[in-house]
Order: sequence, then structure tokens, then C-alpha cells
Amino acid sequence: MHTDAELTDRERAVVNAFQGGFPVVDRPFEPAAAAMREAGVEITAAELLETVRDLDDRGVLSRFGALVNAQEIGGAATLVAMHAPEDRFDEVVDAVNAHREVAHNYEREHPHLNVWFVVSVADESRVGAVLAEIEAETGQETYNLPKRQEFRVEAKFSVDGPLEGGLDLSHLGPDVAPTSESTLTPAERDLVLEIQDGFPLTETPYADVAAAIDKDREWVLETIERFDREGKIRRIGVIPNHYALGYTENGMTVWNVPDDLVSTVGPEVAALPFVTHCYERPRHEGVWPYNVFAMTHGRSEAESDRRVEQVRETMARYWDVGDDDWDTLFSSRILKKTGIRLEERADANTEAR
Repeated sequence: MHTDAELTDRERAVVNAFQGGFPVVDRPFEPAAAAMREAGVEITAAELLETVRDLDDRGVLSRFGALVNAQEIGGAATLVAMHAPEDRFDEVVDAVNAHREVAHNYEREHPHLNVWFVVSVADESRVGAVLAEIEAETGQETYNLPKRQEFRVEAKFSVDGPLEGGLDLSHLGPDVAPTSESTLTPAERDLVLEIQDGFPLTETPYADVAAAIDKDREWVLETIERFDREGKIRRIGVIPNHYALGYTENGMTVWNVPDDLVSTVGPEVAALPFVTHCYERPRHEGVWPYNVFAMTHGRSEAESDRRVEQVRETMARYWDVGDDDWDTLFSSRILKKTGIRLEERADANTEAR
């Protein structure tokens, strides 16, 4: 496993500069490199492309390209918690993971709810059926925790070094207006599936995407730019592997926030720069008393503890936070991580028009 300590200054600059805001133009590495030079990092377009390729090959990046917002493409996803008894742990996990609808699954440190997974489906009504199947197969109750409010989803991970604030070249792209369309055309569906695992690492990634789906290059540029503005794409750039950058402490903080304060507290916690995800989710009486989730990441246990304390201090400005009103569930093991596959969800949300 690589860590941020093994990165050169140039590699650090690239990781920091473009975790979003990458230009949507014919040869995007040229203006991207020019912006880095203006910010004091000497690099050519060819060197920038080669650096991104190398970081990708070494696993420092998960991919380069667009981070697709699955929620806006179609279908639904939900977070689910359950208990796997110690003497049947592997058996229960294998049964859960065998479901193709299960995209992520983590073991988390909790005295009872130690298995946490995401169910992704084309039709929201399918969630109940999947959970019923898992309960029948395992003999364990599942606790569905669908998102009620989203306050932040922005998993950016900076490293010490140049351009920590990032660069934003999102203004370099076609002049297109967002639409209110929620469904996809067949061509848009093909585009989403082509880019979900990243762009080609070439001088002309958008032209190469266009060739792969047999569409006009200008249409691809305009559609990607429009999707970015509509929220179907969260951001465009390098997508780091946060474990490779040293962010090994993954803490899911959970809070029993008074209901009338959730809409006030949520945005305040989400504004903390190290909080990557923040949601309101339902409680489960007698089992799960928490309704606000805030995910933090740290490069050491001490850094993680400091960040959790900052979340607590932010909460405490609005209500009297007791020791029983919150918890932090650290992930101890990745049990499954296939990513949310979009094909079925996109297919179900595609119509000709």
C-alpha cells in the first residue's frame, strides 16, 4: 500500500489540484497544466497526463474522470445495519454479499450492529424484498436506514504539499443550460455507463469516450458539462484512493439530535472540511437511537479523535450533547466493495424522447 509519504511534490500537487473542477474541453490537460504553472507548479500537459497515469497505475487513484451521482441517474440506494453473531459471522456475511444488490459491506465496531451494507436497486420497492431474503437466509433482523436529508457528499482528501486548496477550471467548458429532465435518453444512458469507471487516460479523453459510444465529440462535451450542472455528475477530476493517501481511520459518527434541530445542525456539521458525508437517517426504537450520521476520515487515530471532537463541539453549540447521545463506529474490515453498479438503475430510468 502506498502512502502520502511516498508521493513527490509534483504528485501531491496533482492530487490536491483536481479532485474536482477539471475542464471539459477537447484537450483538457493543457489548460489544467497551465493553471498549475500559474499557481507555481512547473508542469507540462504531457507531464500532468503521465503523472495521473502513474498515480492510477500505482493505486493512489481509484480512477480519473467523473464521479457519477447514482441518486440522480435512477433507482435508489439505502444503508442497512444488522448483527452477525461471532460464531456465524462468515456465514452471515457470505449470505449478505451473495446478493448482487449489495454494493458495499463493512464490519464496524459496535456491540450489536457490526455489519453495515448498502443496497442499490433499480426500483425502490425492491429494497424490502432484498432485506426479507437476507433475513430469511441468515435468521438475523435487518435495520433499514434510508437517507432522509443529505447535507454533504464530498469525499475529497488533500495531502500536505502544493495546491491544497485545489484549482477550479469548471468554467472551461461548453455553455449549456441545465434541464429539469429526470429520465435519460438511450444515448445519455450509454454515456453514463461508459464513464462510470473513469475516463480514458489520453490527451483527448472526451473524444475517446465519444468514439466508444459512437456519438459526436461535441455532444459528449455538452452532455457531461450539463450533467455536471444538473448534479448527475458530482465532480470531474482525480478520484483518490483515500487508504493509499494514508486516511486509514474511517469513523462513522452518529448522533441523537433533537428532531427540531436536525435541519440546523446538519449543514453546520457538513461544513466542517474533514466531514465527507453527512445525512439524516431514521432511528429504530430500542435498537438504534441515532438520526444524524457524519463520516470523518483521519490519517492517524489522534487526528481522527480530534476531528470527532470537533464534530461534537459543533453539535454542542446547538444542544446539550450527553455521553449517551452519540457514538463513533470505526470500520474494522471491508467485507465487500463492488461499487454501485449503474446499469440496471440507468436502464430502468431510460426512455426515448
